[in-house]
Formats: sequence, C-alpha cells, structure tokens
Amino acid sequence: MWDEPLILGGRSFQSRLIVGTGKYPSFEVMRRCHEVSGAEMVTVAVRRVDLSRKGESLLDYVDTSRITLLPNTAGCYTADEAVRTAYLAREAGLGEFVKLEVIGDEKTLFPDVLGLLEATKTLAREGFVVLPYTNDDPVTARKLQDAGAAAVMPLGAPIGSGMGIRNPYTIRIILEAASVPVIVDAGVGTASDAAIAMELGCHGALMNTAIAQARDPEAMAEAMKLAVQAGRFAYKAGRIPRKLYATATSPLEGMPDWAPLP
Repeated sequence: MWDEPLILGGRSFQSRLIVGTGKYPSFEVMRRCHEVSGAEMVTVAVRRVDLSRKGESLLDYVDTSRITLLPNTAGCYTADEAVRTAYLAREAGLGEFVKLEVIGDEKTLFPDVLGLLEATKTLAREGFVVLPYTNDDPVTARKLQDAGAAAVMPLGAPIGSGMGIRNPYTIRIILEAASVPVIVDAGVGTASDAAIAMELGCHGALMNTAIAQARDPEAMAEAMKLAVQAGRFAYKAGRIPRKLYATATSPLEGMPDWAPLP
C-alpha cells in the first residue's frame, strides 16, 4: 500500500478504522466483525466490563495479539469521574490509551467541553495517550491539542444517531488547523458516511452502532473497511474541481483542422 500508517501515541496502525465492542448480538459476532473489519484498535467501555475477568467477558473475545485496546470513559459526566475511570483501566492492564468522554447532556450525549479540557490536561500529564471525543468545534479542537491530546475526535453527528457527517465544513476547518490526527467519532450510519469522512481528509473513523446494529453486522464491518480505504485513497488521489457547467471529455480545442468531428 502506498499510504503511510496512522501514528497514535507513537504506535503505528495500518488500519484507519476503529470499532467498538458494544451492542453486538453476541460476543462471537463481535469477534467476527473485528476480524472482518481489519481494525487494529477497538474501544472498550471501562464502566461496562468486568475487569476482574472472573466470568465470561467481552475481553475474552478480543484478539489482543493484533488489536490495541482503547478504554473508553463512556458514562462519565465529570472530569474527576473520567480521570478515575482512566486510572482504573490502566491499573487493570488495559494500557495507556484512553478514549476520553466527559458527557455534558444525558439526552444528546454532547460533551462537556470544560470538563473534557480539564481531564485531557490531567491525563496527558500523567502519561496517557488521550483521544478525546469532542464536538465539531475548531476552537475546542485546538485547545484539546494544546492540552496534550494525541488526536482529536470530533463527532460527525450525535452518538448512535447514524445521521452521517452533518457539518463537513467545520470538520475541514479542524483538519486545516490541527497538527495531530483528526478521527471522526460518532454519527456514522453506513459506508458512504465513512467514505465522506475520509474524503474530507480525516485520518481515521471510529464507529460502533453502525456495525453492531446493522442487519448483517459482518457484512457492514467489511463495507466500512472498504469505505474507509476508498475514502482515504480518494483523498490522497485528489478530486477534480467542482464546476457549474459541463466540460467535454474529448474537447475540440487543439485538434488539427483535418480531424473529423466526433
């Protein structure tokens, strides 16, 4: 492949698709979806998994020989809660990576920006590789980057909504300003949404519901893998400019006088 790898926290990833571990019909379906998707990183909601591993756990179905765990502070509504949850994950052996969520509203699940910034500063200072879920605001993205985030993860639409990329313009502004990877997180509903995110220039896409709740999760996992690859390749290739009027595929300009008309 002619594309460079995605670098997060000093670690190299060939896949730019990050998937989740929730809402699947079964752990076995989840495992197969991970395999089909080619994802090399999966999110794990720390507060919803048995870290003691005394009984059957979704962690038993994640191939950690090739997949990096991304503990998620889902369900945390304050910076202190999120920081404690991240520490718990690290102490349980889940690693230094953390998908940081500090939720500000129970209905929309939009982030609490002030709490997110506070938690990012604390965790980055303590050696975590912080990937914060944030709104699609370029100012917040810049502040998170300055606070030590290893990437910024703006939402495409509300979590689990499947509405796709609702505001591509602010995503593009974030991409122009950011010096860390930008990964669209939340709102992807189908493969075309993932392709659009990547065509904008995003460095990766994170999704869970779109795969787990699809009629055929395994088929959707493969579709998402291909969409992320196609969108990334299209971005790298460079699209033609948009024009109001048609441009002939075989223009007459420059043709010799003796050439027959098409």
